[in-house]
Formats: sequence, C-alpha cells, structure tokens
Amino acid sequence: PCLRSSDCIEGFCCARHFWTKICKPVLHQGEVCTKQRKKGSHGLEIFQRCDCAKGLSCKVWKDATYSSKARLHVCQK
Repeated sequence: PCLRSSDCIEGFCCARHFWTKICKPVLHQGEVCTKQRKKGSHGLEIFQRCDCAKGLSCKVWKDATYSSKARLHVCQK
C-alpha cells in the first residue's frame, strides 16, 4: 500500500485499487489511459490508472479499424 506517488519507486505512481492504494506502473505509448475529467469527479473510481509517462498525453485513439462509438484513450506523443 502507498499514500502518495513518492512512496513508490521510479516509474510507478500511487493509485486507487478497490478501497486501498497501491503502486502501479506509469503508462507508456499505446497503453489505455483514463482521460482526466473535471477536478472532484475522480473520487469514485476504484481502479485508478497512473498518468502517461513524460512526453506522452492521453488522447482519443483514432484507428480506422476500430469503428465502435466507445472513445478509447491511449497514451500518445
């Protein structure tokens, strides 16, 4: 368990997992990410993800073969 990301080794962040917080890996290019919503609406997520690694941002995945209306976000440059 952790309280904040500084409790984790480099390359990991402290994120909610059920009702506790654990160190999870920072996300790399092509990995699914969670688009940050307005501050405050983050509170009820029981499976938080880390942010994308430095130099990457969480953007809608645009893939012609993926025609679902689901807006999947992935870490991209």
